[in-house]
Order: sequence, then C-alpha cells, then structure tokens
Amino acid sequence: MKRRLRRRLYVESRSAEKYSLAFFKWVGIAAVTGLVGGVIGGLFHMSVTAANAFRSENKYVIFFMPLAGVLIAWLYHVCKYEKDGGTNLIISSIRTKGHIPLRMAPLIFVSTVLTHLTGGSAGREGAALQLGGSIGSSIGELFRVKKEDAGVAVLCGMSALFSALFGTPLTATFFAMEVISVGVIYYAALVPCLTASLTAFGVTLLMKIKPAHFAIESHVPKLGFPSLAQTAVLAALCAVVSIFFCVTMKFTHTKLEKLISNKYLRAAAGGAAIVLLTLLLRTTDYNGAGTQVIERAVTEGRAMPYDFLLKIVFTAITIGAGYKGGEIVPTMFIGATLGCSAAPWLGLDPCFGAAVGMAALFCSVVNCPVAAIFLSLELFGSEGVILFAAACGVSYMLSGYYGLYSSQKIVYSKLHTRYINKRTK
Repeated sequence: MKRRLRRRLYVESRSAEKYSLAFFKWVGIAAVTGLVGGVIGGLFHMSVTAANAFRSENKYVIFFMPLAGVLIAWLYHVCKYEKDGGTNLIISSIRTKGHIPLRMAPLIFVSTVLTHLTGGSAGREGAALQLGGSIGSSIGELFRVKKEDAGVAVLCGMSALFSALFGTPLTATFFAMEVISVGVIYYAALVPCLTASLTAFGVTLLMKIKPAHFAIESHVPKLGFPSLAQTAVLAALCAVVSIFFCVTMKFTHTKLEKLISNKYLRAAAGGAAIVLLTLLLRTTDYNGAGTQVIERAVTEGRAMPYDFLLKIVFTAITIGAGYKGGEIVPTMFIGATLGCSAAPWLGLDPCFGAAVGMAALFCSVVNCPVAAIFLSLELFGSEGVILFAAACGVSYMLSGYYGLYSSQKIVYSKLHTRYINKRTK
C-alpha cells in the first residue's frame, strides 16, 4: 500500500513538474515575443499614422501611388519573395509547421507604409499578422522550440502585433487562436498568447500610443425583444455584405492577374485607377485606413449610404493590384458606414448601428465570433454586450463558409455539430 502511494506521489510530482516547466517556459518566450512585438508594433503604428497624416496634408502624394506599387513589386522581387503568401502563409504554417522567413517582416513593414503614404485603401492587420508571425517564428527558433510547438510561437507573435496595433489585447489573443481553424480554438496557446498580447499592449502604452475606444453608452438601446430583432436584422445585412466583400476581393485579384500578367504593370495600373477614382469623387475618404470616416460614423452617426460600396471597390483594387496592408480596417470602415446608414431604417441609433456593423462584419469576414465579441467589449465597453453577442452570432452563422483568408479551414460545420474540414472560399 505504501509502495503504491509513493509511486502515485512520484507520478503526480513528475506531472506537476512537467506542467510547471512548460508554463514558465512559455510565459518567458511569450513575454520576450510581446516585448519585441510591442516595440516593433508601436513603431509600425506610428509609421502608418504618420504616413496617413502626411498624405492628408500633402494631397499631391497620391500621384506617386503607381510608382509606389512598382517599388513594392520590385522589393519583393529583389528579396526573392515572388509568390507572396501573405497572411495565408502565416495561417497555413500553424498546421504544416512550415518555416516563416524573417525577411517577411521588413518587407511587409515598408510596403504597407508605402501603400498608406500614397493613398492605397488597406488596413494594418495583414502586416501585423505577417510581422508577428515572422517575429514569433524567429524567437521560437532562437529559444529552440520543438517543431511541433513552433505554431504556438507564431500565434504569440500574431497576438503581440495585433494587440500593439489595435490596443485590444483580449481580441488579439482569441483572434490568433480562432482564425486558424474555424470551429477549433487552440487553447494550448491561451497563456502564451495572452502573455504576449498583454506585454505588447503594455509596451505601446509606455510609448504613449492610446488604444482605440468609443463611448457609445448613451446610444445603446434598452435590451428587449425589439432591440434584439432590430440588431439581428442589421447583423444579417452585414453577413450578406461580408460575402459580397470576400467574393469581390477574390474576383478582383484573380481578374487583375489574368488581365495584366506583368506584376509591375498591374501595380502601376491599380495605382492609377485609385488616383483616377479619387479625382473623380473629389474626396480622399476612401484612401488609406479611413479611420476618420469610422470615427465620424460611430461618434457622430454620419455616413453616406454608398460609403461602404466605394470602400469595397477601393480596397479590392488596392489589394488585388499587389499593394500591401490587409483588409480588417477596411472591413471596419465598411461595417461602420453600412451600420450607420442602415440603422435609422431599422429604428436603431446610427452610432449604435455603426458599432454593431463594425463587430458583425469583422466576425463575418474572419469567422471568429469569440474574438468579435471581445472586440465589441474593448472598443465600445460592456453596455449592450448581449446585443453585440447576438449580432456576432447571427453574422457568423449567416456568412456561410466565406472568409478573407483562403488558408483558413472550417473544421466544424456552422449548421450542424459535425466535422467537415473545409477551406473558406
């Protein structure tokens, strides 16, 4: 009996030691990743902000967009990165344990700043995920992380950079764990991703970068069946627009590649098209990140009914022509302006409608409902969280198997409790 007890205690102590060592190892690796990611993410945030501000003050810069496109294509050629997998490479590397080259980090940093500087319609998260994935992979190799655990190091980098750029550490944590395989959350990466995310967030606060937050408490309707029904209808509309957005992005990219096989000419033509559209519309609202339009929709309840459509056009041409950045900030622009315009027709406050549109459309295009709910909490506060959760649930279910990232896998059905293992369209 005593021998069995000693044996049991020995086994339990060895198990506790194993888990403790793994805990401290990953907290240490994640903290380093968050520190490096926070500094680089902070610098990237300031660079993109400065680029957008410079373009706003110097309108002539937009005429250099075709040249910037050619330069971006040339940089990728010089660095021997002809077939840029972008964010899809990062996502697929988690499953395949593939190597992520460190040269991706400076490439996406410079090319994204050039895109924003000259007026391309793009976001920042594509760069954040690629920067973070590259940094996380390199730090994992530095600490000699086992190949089967390399994906966790990549997820840490993704969380750190996303958190640094958006100032939303919880969203960043769950986005990284959810976006790889829809229907599966990589809980083994929870502590590492949360550590990296919070560390990076703390670094950006020290760098005096304020996190995004909108005060909409006074615009949130009282919880009840009418407000739930109105919010659900708006979320359903967001799901339809998200499908249209994803299809348009893929269609434009494919068609531009077929029409203009030369990547330099394709980039120049895409840049020229954006310049021409900007001159015809006589506004720069659809260039760059468009954060001022998002703020106007959420805080003032003002947006034109066609804003979301024009942003889709500008973003599809920009990304399809080979410019870099990402689609999440444009997604928030589309969601905010769509929700702001549609809300009055549904009996909702336009500011609240803009906020719901941002969360619901984000959820639809990335298929990450938990991250989307946390996004609503971190951007808009806890007031109306049940309505936001309902909106995210509706948009997630009705958006089908569409998404921005073709490497993302729908592992479990959105309609049934069964395994389907299907790529997003």
